[in-house]
Amino acid sequence: MGKIKGAVIVNTERCKGCNLCVVACPTGTLKLSETEVNHKGYAFCCDVHPENCIGCASCAVVCPDGCITVYKAKVDDATE
Repeated sequence: MGKIKGAVIVNTERCKGCNLCVVACPTGTLKLSETEVNHKGYAFCCDVHPENCIGCASCAVVCPDGCITVYKAKVDDATE
């Protein structure tokens, strides 16, 4: 049976750094940038541990600005 892996895509220019996605993520995949800001001056959300993402989309659901898209992919056991 295959395993589901997720991939998070963040629109960093729209992100206001509210931190809701970081709190909602059950696997610690996301974090606010500590060294960069976007063109509006906000520290934006980063995918710091992409290998942890399970594709649950909790981060995308709580994002008030719709900055996050989550993709899911099935990974075969033989490829791990």
